[in-house]
Amino acid sequence: MAKYTYDSILAELKKGVYHPVYYLMGEESYFTDRLVDYISKNVLSDIEQEFNLTVFYGLDTDIDTVISAARRYPMMAEHQVIIVKEAQMIKNIDALINYLRVPQPSTLLVFAHKNGSLDKRKKVAVELERCGVVLDSKKVNDNQLPQFINNYMREKGLVADNKAVLMLAESVGADLSRMAGEIDKLSILKGEGSANITPDMIEEHIGISKEYNNFELQNAIVNKDIYKANRIINYFAQNQKKNPIQMTLPLLFSFFSNLMMAYYAPDKSERGVSEFLGIRWGCGDYVKAMRNYRAMHVMEILHLIRLADAQSKGAEGAAIPAGEIMRELLYKIMH
Repeated sequence: MAKYTYDSILAELKKGVYHPVYYLMGEESYFTDRLVDYISKNVLSDIEQEFNLTVFYGLDTDIDTVISAARRYPMMAEHQVIIVKEAQMIKNIDALINYLRVPQPSTLLVFAHKNGSLDKRKKVAVELERCGVVLDSKKVNDNQLPQFINNYMREKGLVADNKAVLMLAESVGADLSRMAGEIDKLSILKGEGSANITPDMIEEHIGISKEYNNFELQNAIVNKDIYKANRIINYFAQNQKKNPIQMTLPLLFSFFSNLMMAYYAPDKSERGVSEFLGIRWGCGDYVKAMRNYRAMHVMEILHLIRLADAQSKGAEGAAIPAGEIMRELLYKIMH
């Protein structure tokens, strides 16, 4: 059975290529929500929806009721759509196996399983993989966020420079539903006749400083701009609620981990590093950092970040203020 992705499923739906059963699940519910929304609004016309769109909720129904509805024929339409939301709550899902062997071809039976995945050891999971469309969405990692932001902005007819994109990624994090909501808000606030989303807009409407943020800190470290880096760290120390050390350390660790891998790239150009790391954005920083930091020092930096993380959690005994931890770490990184 073909391995389905969100993009491949959506592309088929837009072409009018439908399958009898969809099982949408995973840790990242954003993609499940988008596909369910598209199917519910686009497979049937407004008039057809009145008689041929049925929505169940897993906690309030049972699998026999769902199967009975799925076996019906559509009324004055080519298809009917049956959507089971919160499908993880439905009992006796294994009883679906018999239906999967001979599904109703005019029905689109869609299961939306939120915040987790169906146990792949179950017989029904094996049968779904064989004859249905299964999407298991994983959480998006930090390196994938800029690509998601740019893709979503493109859908909305918006553009943003790298700084604005990374500010958004830092401020909102990997909650894709919230990220989409924030971009939707910016789309409304940008005003008529403009497609640009700027760092100033993000600072004003999202609440992250365009000068004092982890993106600018990373930029200062890459360029060995000691004055700028210390200025940002001092700002963080005075505004710890908005700039917690628990956000800064993982981002620095991720950057230097990728930097360590970049030394092994056969082609040390920006394009070569991008292909080697599988990262589309910000690879110029890795190329520049390789000129400013030796590989052995990067290995030491990774150890220092782990130590700082332990200190921030009180592992070294007496509590050390986050500002002091970051100042010491920054000194050791940049000297």
